[in-house]
Amino acid sequence: MSSEPTGFLYPFIDAEERDAGVLMRDLVMSAQAKMRESASLRAATLARCAEQVERAGAAVAERFSRGGRLFSFGNGGSATDAQGTAELFRHPPYGTPLPALSLVDDQAVLTALSNDVGFELVFLRQLIAHADEHDVAVGFSTSGDSANMLAAFEEAAHRGLLTVGLCGYEGSGMATSAAVQHCLVVRSESVHRIQEVQDALTLALWGSVQRHLPAHAGVGASGRRS
Repeated sequence: MSSEPTGFLYPFIDAEERDAGVLMRDLVMSAQAKMRESASLRAATLARCAEQVERAGAAVAERFSRGGRLFSFGNGGSATDAQGTAELFRHPPYGTPLPALSLVDDQAVLTALSNDVGFELVFLRQLIAHADEHDVAVGFSTSGDSANMLAAFEEAAHRGLLTVGLCGYEGSGMATSAAVQHCLVVRSESVHRIQEVQDALTLALWGSVQRHLPAHAGVGASGRRS
């Protein structure tokens, strides 16, 4: 059995191991340990960030009540979080649908901007094209240091958008940037655990937004209020 494809995830699997029972036991124990670690980190992060989430949720709801839209973005695995966030706000399981756009959805736009002006500007240029001072920018990063994320937040802040960042480690550039008004940090060095907990933070943020929306908000997923 080759250890190369999964060696970084399961270092306990020896290349010469032939006992299927031992391997299965170790895999189960590893999965259980990861589940416990993820659950513990999720609970601790949600508790630590509870007040931040509520403040951010109230601020985002206020933008929506004025006809604002949400723009989400991220790289790699965080791009899927950006897509899921936009979908959650547009088509919620309950509550009010809200206008949201993921800046990673359009492959033609992403590749054109990457080729023509540089990958560090793929989100910034889309915010210039679509966003204004009523809107919200939500960015996802595990490291908190991605150049195109920081550039997008700088542009968003310059244009008057409300900015919300979700990142890992100790937040790095995102946590110290004045352009990120609300930064929710997952204190972990594991990319997997960070992204798992960011999903929980996103759901908590969405719930807070729904609670803070005025009863007459009437914002639809298709665009601004009339």
